Amino acid sequence: MTWNEFLWFALPAMLCWLSAGISVYFCSRRISHILMLAGIALFTVFIVGLWIGLERPPLRTLGETRLWYAFFLSVVGYITYRHWQYPWLLSFSALVAIVFTCINIFKPEIHSKHLMPALQSYWFVPHVTVYILSYAMLGASTIASLIQLNKLKKGSPEARLYHLMDNLVYVGFGFLMCGMLMGCIWAKEAWGHYWSWDPKETWAFVTAASYLVYIHMRLQRYHPFFTLWMLPVSFVLLMITWIGVNYLPAAQGSIHVY
Repeated sequence: MTWNEFLWFALPAMLCWLSAGISVYFCSRRISHILMLAGIALFTVFIVGLWIGLERPPLRTLGETRLWYAFFLSVVGYITYRHWQYPWLLSFSALVAIVFTCINIFKPEIHSKHLMPALQSYWFVPHVTVYILSYAMLGASTIASLIQLNKLKKGSPEARLYHLMDNLVYVGFGFLMCGMLMGCIWAKEAWGHYWSWDPKETWAFVTAASYLVYIHMRLQRYHPFFTLWMLPVSFVLLMITWIGVNYLPAAQGSIHVY
């Protein structure tokens, strides 16, 4: 299977996700469960087929990581929704998964089957997968913080929503740090050093530090308004690390640009 078949899986998956995001408010929630799982199943089949067709893990390029982000976000959103029962969690995860899927449709990327020697490592799959999983969780926590900010503005913050945000950030940050540590070990094997202050590494450090600031502010019970705003700010930094840094002039010689 190649990217040529992507459209035939993406369109029905997006239709399922869109229907799930709408039906969770107006129809039986059982229907939204079925539709969300159907979209996830379609994406799973395509990812497995693409992996076999490329003869390598589809984790090398921005297009391939966007594919995984849409997949993980839909999975994380669905699981989190099942536990916390906030309909917006399902709608948010479905909407963002659709957006990233559309980007891959309108900007298709077809690449060689072969990986450069530095990427031919057993660290490749866990390093990238863990990062994308953390991005999905931290993205969901950002939406939760914006909803809580609105509730705070109205004078009715929800304690349960704080618990949701904290759980997503703690687990997401844990995955983020695991990805960074695995990247350090991989860099030592591939390049001979753990850390080189490459542009991607520098922004990854800034992003991790930003989420640490949020965790510190929550534990020390700083003013909730400023604490909540740390999550959108941190997510912007995360997006710069993942996508934006590739377009910076300083990143053209980066070891993370393949």
